[in-house]
Amino acid sequence: MLMFGDEYNIVRHFPDYFLDYREVLDPSIRWTDRLQSSSGEWSGNICDFYFRVYNKIIKDVKVPFSMKGGDRIDDTPVHKALREALANCLINADYYGTRGVVIKKDQDRIIFENPGYIRTGKEQMRKGGESDPRNKTLMKMFNLVNIGERSGSGVPNIFNTWEDQGWKEPVIEERFDPDRTILTLEFVDKTNKEKTAKKTSEENKRRKQAKEVRLEIKQ
Repeated sequence: MLMFGDEYNIVRHFPDYFLDYREVLDPSIRWTDRLQSSSGEWSGNICDFYFRVYNKIIKDVKVPFSMKGGDRIDDTPVHKALREALANCLINADYYGTRGVVIKKDQDRIIFENPGYIRTGKEQMRKGGESDPRNKTLMKMFNLVNIGERSGSGVPNIFNTWEDQGWKEPVIEERFDPDRTILTLEFVDKTNKEKTAKKTSEENKRRKQAKEVRLEIKQ
């Protein structure tokens, strides 16, 4: 039902079921693109949502020229990491939970949000090695088309890919009441981010020192 049904029938069994993709690439526009399961323009099921959203989030991923056996390879570790992040979000969502699945894309990051706490715990999710999917049947169906990892290595692979790219480390956030899991992937150079933070810290330190000097002069 969740994977291949239609939204009208799905919400009869899961009243709070909702899938939402939001894209904001132009700050002057509220949404540059949006896809909702309740729009009535498409099936609203998980399968269609996955493939529609995946094609949207990889649009800006650079593909280096590479050949294998005379064929160009258009798949990269970043593509694989994004597939894993999206599948993981859908497979581990609590479809009885509130607020639904929300995927947000802006100019330099993608945020994956799903209702439900992390069954293995945040630290174990980051470390990997243990798999306890909330929706095992969904995982099996994704696995049949070579999407998703069975061994709990998916999230560590995402972190490793971001490290190899030199991007800022992904952030896993867990919220409660209502339970919610959030994974943030930033396409931001880690070195530049650290330099900016250091520069801001030094500037704040100089301002503080200058303020102290002015106070001493007044006294």
